[in-house]
Amino acid sequence: MSWIHHYKLFLFDLDGLLVNTEEIHYQAYKKALRKHGMLLDWDFKKYCSFAHYTSEGVKERVFVEFPQLKKSEEAWNEVYADKKAAMISFLQEEPLHIMPGADHFLTLLQEAGAACCVVTHSPLELVTIIRKKHPILDTIPFWMTRENYRQPKPDPECYLKAIQTYSKPGDPVIGFEDTPRGIEALLKTSADPVLISQLAYPEIPSFTQRGVLHFPSFDHILDMLQKA
Repeated sequence: MSWIHHYKLFLFDLDGLLVNTEEIHYQAYKKALRKHGMLLDWDFKKYCSFAHYTSEGVKERVFVEFPQLKKSEEAWNEVYADKKAAMISFLQEEPLHIMPGADHFLTLLQEAGAACCVVTHSPLELVTIIRKKHPILDTIPFWMTRENYRQPKPDPECYLKAIQTYSKPGDPVIGFEDTPRGIEALLKTSADPVLISQLAYPEIPSFTQRGVLHFPSFDHILDMLQKA
C-alpha cells in the first residue's frame, strides 16, 4: 500500500472518474437539443471524442452540426440552460453509479487519514446532488468546483490552486484523471499523473512516455497495491 502512505495529497477529477456521470451529460445534451428541434445523432464514444479534449469541444462540434446556434449566443444559452436542467433532473431521478473500485480506494484513503481533494469542472449545484447520492464522496474533505477557478482544464490553474492550498512545498502529490484534457492539466503541475480510463485514447502511448501511469479502473490499482 505504498501509494497510500507516500503521497501527502491525492487529487481527483469527478465526472467519469469517481462517478459515472459522463453518459448523463451526453444524454442531457441530446435531450436539450431535441427540445429545440435538433437531433444529435452522435453515439457516446463520439461525444467523448469532443468532450474529453477541450472545455469548448462539445459546443464547437454542436455548432458544426447546427450552425444556426452559432449565429445567436442567446439561442446557445437557451440550449445550455436546458442541458443543465436536464442534467439536474437525471441526477435527481436516475441511479448514479460509483466507478469500479473508486469506493474501496476512497475508503482506504480515509482509513489512512490521507488528504484528498476533488478538482472538478462541474458547478457546486451539480456536485451537491452527486454527493447526496453517494456518502462515500463525503470522505473527501476538500472540493474545488467550477466556481473556484477561472480557466478550465487543460489549463492547470485548478490543480495548481489545489496543490498550493492543500499541500506544503515539496510534498509528494498524485492526481487522477479520466480524460486527455485532465491529464494535460496535471502534467503542468508537480503532481504525479494517473489516467484511469478504459477508452483507447490515441495519446496514451505518448502520455506514458511522459510519465503518466495508466489503469483501466481503480480495481486495477487496488490489485497492484495488494501485490506490492
